[in-house]
Amino acid sequence: MIVRTSDICGGRPRIAATRFSVQQVAVLHQQGFSAEAIVKEYEFLNLAQVYAALAYYHANQQEIEAYLAEEAVECDRLSATEEVCFC
Repeated sequence: MIVRTSDICGGRPRIAATRFSVQQVAVLHQQGFSAEAIVKEYEFLNLAQVYAALAYYHANQQEIEAYLAEEAVECDRLSATEEVCFC
């Protein structure tokens, strides 16, 4: 259920057949969203997909946290240059 392809989401792990990355699910989970709440918010996802993403996150937490840290650095850089950041 979790795939990587070099041309989608920068090769980062994502839910198959979507552009929804594992790190997006991880951030929502960290913000207090339950798996059910994520599915309710993002109706194109199903519960099995969200649980697969959460399982991947927990099994590969260092990898996903590194992606999140890279994103934070990039957002800080963009903010410093007054470019738009969607973080």
